[in-house]
Order: sequence, then C-alpha cells, then structure tokens
Amino acid sequence: MADFTSSLYLDMRHPSRTIGAWPQLTTGKPAALEPPAHAATLARALARLTGCDSAVLLPSTLHLFFDLFEMMRRDGISLHIDSGAYPIARWAAQRASALGVPIRVFRHFDAAAAGASVGAAAASGLRPVIVTDGFCPSCSRPAPLREYLRFVAHAGGRLVIDDTQAVGIWGVRPTLPNAYGQGGGGSLRLCQIRSPHVVIGASLAKGFGAPVAVLAGSAALINRFEQCSGTRVHASPPSAAVIQAAARALSLNATQGDERRRRLAALVRDFQRRIGATGVAVPQSLFPVQGLVAPRGADPGRLQRCLGTQGVEIAVVQGCDGWQDRLAFVLGLRHTPADLVRAAAALATALKTVSHLTAAL
Repeated sequence: MADFTSSLYLDMRHPSRTIGAWPQLTTGKPAALEPPAHAATLARALARLTGCDSAVLLPSTLHLFFDLFEMMRRDGISLHIDSGAYPIARWAAQRASALGVPIRVFRHFDAAAAGASVGAAAASGLRPVIVTDGFCPSCSRPAPLREYLRFVAHAGGRLVIDDTQAVGIWGVRPTLPNAYGQGGGGSLRLCQIRSPHVVIGASLAKGFGAPVAVLAGSAALINRFEQCSGTRVHASPPSAAVIQAAARALSLNATQGDERRRRLAALVRDFQRRIGATGVAVPQSLFPVQGLVAPRGADPGRLQRCLGTQGVEIAVVQGCDGWQDRLAFVLGLRHTPADLVRAAAALATALKTVSHLTAAL
C-alpha cells in the first residue's frame, strides 16, 4: 500500500527510544499551578522560531482558540472569519458568537472582502479580529496577511492566524533551490511580518510530528492569556512525552530541517512531473498537500475508491469556499520514487476506468 494520507511531511516520527525517559507523564496539576517541566523552554524556542515575542503551550488548538476568543470577548470584539478557515478555529468562533460576539464571514483569502467586513462593523466601536489560516492546502495559496493586518491594526484589533499547515514548512526567503525558505518558522517568517497585533495558533502535529499546540504573540498578550486561560486551570497540560517530542523536533529542525525541506520540495516536483504526464493539472505550489481537481465528469469519490483497489490510499478533501472537491495526495519524506510511480500509474488507470463507467451510464 502506498499511503498518501499522513501529514507527517518531514517524517518526524519520534519513536520512544529517541525522546528519552520521563518520571511521569503528568504531574496531576493544572498548568496554572505548575507548568510541565521544560514547557517554558520549549515555548520560548517556538516564539523565536515563529517570529513572536512570547508563546505558551496548550493541549490542542481547540483548547487554544476557545480560550483565546473567550479572553478577547471581554475586550469587546467583532470576529471576521475567512470562509476557508479550518473548522477548529470556526468552532471556537461559533462558541464566542453564542456568548454575544458579532461574527461576519468574508470570502476566502479576499483582502478587499476582509476590508469591507471590518469597515461594515466599524460603527459598532468593537475591536475587529480577523481569523484566517496562514496557508490553505486546498487551493495552495498563502493568505494575504499584510492586507489583513493593515485592516485590524488601524482599528486597534488583531489578526489571528491558524498556522498549523505552515509551521515546519514555510520559512524565510524562498528561492528555487530552497523552495520553502529557511527555518520552517511559518507564515510570519515567510511574509517577514512582526507585529503586536498578530497572534499565531498552531499544532505541531504536522510538520513537526508532535501533537501539542502553541499560542504565540506579544509578551503582553501571552502573559494575559496565561492568567485568563480556563484550559490551564481545568484541563491537563501537555504531557511530558509530547513536550519531549516537540523539543526533539525543534532540535532536528535546527540541524536537519532545511535539508529535509529541500528533499521534500524535490519529491513534490517529481510527483508533479509524473502526475502531469497523466494529463491531470497539478497545483502551482510545492506545498506537500497536492490537491488535484478531477477531470470533468469524473467523481472524486469513485476515483479514490479505484485508486484504493490498486493499493494507493488518498483522501478526498472539500474545496475551500465552494471550490470543487479535490483528490488530496499528502506527500512526505517517507515516500519513495517507487511510491510516486505507483501513484501516477494508478491514477492513470483510475481515470480510464471511471471514464468508461461514466460513459456506460
């Protein structure tokens, strides 16, 4: 089986023998009373990596965004949600809405629509908060973060970025040899943005292979969040195991990260070349999630099942903001050239099979 569904892009797996021993998984105390060992050190390293002043760890991005929007709600805010934002941030926004926060949704990665949304709410006197993903793997585009930031900063608001996809992949100054840039710090590093109006929320479970979340931003915001967070009082903190896995990931990133990203970009280029030979259009971006639009008349679900019968496992993902569903091939350094050959051959066969079935109906 050639599996193209795992988001461990850089193949950071962290088997137990590589992350050392720990005396206990958890202290049994909430982080508000006693943060886990090494959590503060890891948070500082993540703040530096992402280009922020300060950071704090959370068990998941769901906990993170619930607490973040609850804290902001007390300041008097209006939420402006990019329609393509990942569901977890939208779930947290829906909770905030139930508690009285006005919400507007604007067209995916449309800076003019975001500006119009913020402008329409200006008379309310509430501080605007734009919520967006830093990078969308569905349409293979980065968010127009500078434009979003200009709208909220002018009104004393904030830009909240779910950067789960970008952290570990995108970095500073992409070039042809280094297509993802350097460092793997995510969207702020890619766009060279540093602002007290920006807040980053991200899971490290994809690029870095550690299921722990980080909230990063200004020192004042993070300090206040630590005082206000309900999760840090009522939920278990990240375990010793995930903290040590994340620390290992940052160590690997510092010594091997850019080389891994170069190899990953070469793998994606090879994939695009082979898939392009089947006649299917490939994304312009080299992001490791390659979303392919099925030819007209070919049902993506049927193509997925046909690929599965040939030993190639993929996902079908919903198109962002009403875009057509895509066949998602998620690439990582675990894949071999043989996997890519198999995937291209299986796709070519699936296209013929589905075309014949469709013609017979």
